[in-house]
Amino acid sequence: MKPLKEQLDIIKRGVSEIIPEDEIVKKLKRSIKENKPLVVKAGFDPSAADIHLGHTVLLRKMKHFQDLGHDVVFLIGDFTGRIGDPTGKSEIRKRLTKEEVEKNAQTYATQIFQILDRNKTRVVFNSSWCEKLSIEGLLDITSKYTVARMLERDDFAKRYKEDKPISILEFMYPLLQGYDSVVLRADIELGGTDQKFNLLVGRNLQRDYGFDPQVILTMPILEGLDGVQKMSKSLNNYVGINEPPNEMFGKIMSLSDELMIRYYELLTDKPLDVISKDISSGVLHPKKAKQDLACIIVSDYYGKEKAEEALKEFEHVFSKGKEPLDMPVIEVSEGSLDAMTFIQKTGLIDSNAEIKRMIAQSAVTIDGERVKNINSIVTISSNGSVVKIGKRRFAKVIKKA
Repeated sequence: MKPLKEQLDIIKRGVSEIIPEDEIVKKLKRSIKENKPLVVKAGFDPSAADIHLGHTVLLRKMKHFQDLGHDVVFLIGDFTGRIGDPTGKSEIRKRLTKEEVEKNAQTYATQIFQILDRNKTRVVFNSSWCEKLSIEGLLDITSKYTVARMLERDDFAKRYKEDKPISILEFMYPLLQGYDSVVLRADIELGGTDQKFNLLVGRNLQRDYGFDPQVILTMPILEGLDGVQKMSKSLNNYVGINEPPNEMFGKIMSLSDELMIRYYELLTDKPLDVISKDISSGVLHPKKAKQDLACIIVSDYYGKEKAEEALKEFEHVFSKGKEPLDMPVIEVSEGSLDAMTFIQKTGLIDSNAEIKRMIAQSAVTIDGERVKNINSIVTISSNGSVVKIGKRRFAKVIKKA
């Protein structure tokens, strides 16, 4: 195992808070002395099908622990996911069905290995012990916490003050998440800053059950492309790890210079002081720094060759103002179509509502002409017509011979 100072330097990078810091030092010293890895846990509720870069902040920190020789446990909350994490919610959230959770869980289990080492990762599902809890076992867990302590949570306290309903089921979420730490005997639990209350419940429950309490390590919430809200698919400010390389590259190039530095810190292992110094001194232009960042991130998921291709494509389309070298070509039998059907045929947008929204935002062009009406008739040009959605999505529509 690596020396204590070297481990701490790697572990602390990008971290918001360690609770308490003196205990992680003790745990690491003991781990080195006994040559016994620490159990490092992070839980993910499969509430959506795809993982985006915001999720990878935690995954990358797990990889740091993995590279240091510790036992990393990726916990899929397929049981707690059916309750739904109430963190940050202003009202009771809709419960997912068992089938929805299981479907999302399977996609998580494959996507995480784009970051974590498959051979060094323990993947566990908390349904394997939560479903076996008897009424007596459940009552024992609930006896460990009071309503007053639950209301210390900001979101619960706010809803209680505003006379908004809080279900007893929602109280069960942090208790069962904490019980996961009891079952796994976690030494360290990772989570976002918004998870602090839930993580501390696990620490307290471990102590109540007579175990050495886990150390809490919180990571910042990654802002989305807008630089304001946290990265979220519902806010359309995300970068999915399964998005095509060109799309991923283009999205990262849209970052502000300030946000670029934050992405370097949380999504790469590049020395921040070097990057910041090179930019401020003029040695490295911000645009070049952003290109380097985009190349690093695309390489992480698709390899260096795909990243270099994405860079060339970006330069070709955005710097030289040309059409993409490689865009999907769709054949249609008709020579003329209304704009709605025309855009549907490209497959670039999933729903009619989204098509209408993009047109209303003046974000759709066909052969360079802005589409203003979904009912306007589009005649396909002899060489095919190029559809552009937003800044980065292109397709060519041609008439079948």
